[in-house]
Order: sequence, then C-alpha cells, then structure tokens
Amino acid sequence: MAGQTAAEVGDVDLEKEAWLSATLLDWGSCGKIVYVDSLAAGYLTYAPPAHVPRSLAFPTSPVSGDAVLLMTARILPEFAEGGLARMLVQSVAADLTRRGVRALEAFGRMGAVHDGDAAQAGSRPASCVVPADFLLAVGFKTVRPHHRFPRLRLDLRTAVSWRADVEVALERLLGSMSPEPALRPV
Repeated sequence: MAGQTAAEVGDVDLEKEAWLSATLLDWGSCGKIVYVDSLAAGYLTYAPPAHVPRSLAFPTSPVSGDAVLLMTARILPEFAEGGLARMLVQSVAADLTRRGVRALEAFGRMGAVHDGDAAQAGSRPASCVVPADFLLAVGFKTVRPHHRFPRLRLDLRTAVSWRADVEVALERLLGSMSPEPALRPV
C-alpha cells in the first residue's frame, strides 16, 4: 500500500529509501554491489519475505519458510559475460549461510518484457522482476512453474560449494601466484 501511495505522489525513491533503512535496522544488509575497477557493474537485493509484502501478489507465492527472497538482480550489459552474476550470487549465498538461511528464492520473469513493464529513458532495467533465464544460468531451479512468473530456488549449500569449486579451478588455471618480495634498498 505504501508503494502504491508513493507512486501516486511521485516519491518512489523516498519510499525505497525508507524500506531500505527499516530493513537494515531490523534484519541487516539486504544487497550486494559488484564493482569492476571503480564502476558499479551489477547488484542484487534480497530480504526475508516478511519484509517484502508485495511478494504475496505473485501467482506462485508464497516463498518457502526456510528461504530469503531475491528481489532484484542486474548486471550491466558491458559486464554480462564475465561471470559476475555467478560471483554475486555466491557472495549472497555466503552471507545468508552465515545467517543460518538455507535457501534463496526468486520470482522469475518468463519471456519478453511487456509494454506495461517498459523502462523509463536511461539505463534502468525494463522490469524489477529478475528474468528466469538469469536465475537458471546462476544455478536456480524451478520449484513452482508458471507461464509468466515461476518461483525458482537455490539451495545455499550448493551455491557455497560452487565457490570452493571455482576457487580450486582458478588455482589450477592460474597456478600459485606468489609475488616476489620487493627489493629493499640497503
């Protein structure tokens, strides 16, 4: 209801800021940003379903009792092929595992964005609902199919083990890279 009122009044940013502040105070960190050099290349936001009351409007709701809801995810197109999405999801998985959460769930968007979802001019995403293809590509599995908004789930134990697998693969690929100690003047 507050979101609808904010949209009517034209103060959506203030409403989002208020939600973020309340969630941070009550639950803690609810998002991750990935940087490439000094540029923000992507982000994810997530929170317990109790902090996302509009999640009940999805036809495949509710989110499972042992899961946190992934609400938004975006990697800028120029960074899409670098594996950042998977690394970002792994970072969230590690954070949630430390908090005792067992799973991450999301409502995916199937198909193309409809006219009603069209973005405003600029680089904003066309919809805040994460494309199902994105979720499937980073390891989510469909738990409740739907032609438009399937619910997908990622078991966090699986996601955290990916991180170890990736680290081992990188170690093999790069070898042990120990820099030579810098020479000190005598």
